[in-house]
Amino acid sequence: MKRISFFLVLFSIAVICSLLLSQEFTYVGAAKCKICHKSQKQGKQYLIWQETKHSQSYEYLKTEQALESAKKRALEVHPTEATDCLKCHGPLHEKAPELKTEGVTCEVCHGPGSAYKKLSIMKNRDEAVKNGLIVYGSPEIRKKLCVQCHTSEEFDFEASWEKIKHPVPEKE
Repeated sequence: MKRISFFLVLFSIAVICSLLLSQEFTYVGAAKCKICHKSQKQGKQYLIWQETKHSQSYEYLKTEQALESAKKRALEVHPTEATDCLKCHGPLHEKAPELKTEGVTCEVCHGPGSAYKKLSIMKNRDEAVKNGLIVYGSPEIRKKLCVQCHTSEEFDFEASWEKIKHPVPEKE
């Protein structure tokens, strides 16, 4: 009887651990990031993003230029609904359709924030990473993400990165 109880407890622990490890992170939107990342202490990261073309990439799909491009590609739907356009201009369109209009938003690069958005978790980088935050160890890794959409031969990663980078200031 003790042996069966032991195995039931062990099995229960294994199931609980498995559920915790397979937790699916969800997208929360830039407004949640803005709460902390608009401050000087955080390098005004949200404000920097807001001033980039990334924050306006979905809006571009509403322009005449986007309509012309869609016609050349013989797309049968408006660019704001075309998967070919949305994969770069509204990359969360499938995973979080309610956030597609945010364009290339924080979570496109840094991963879904549901589990790392809490201040208590974000204060510890390792804990945040464990909870889904994606950080990039090198420019080469960042560039791999960028060139998935920026496919032109003329794309200058270094110059583009200078326009969008948003580091956290060093602590004094």
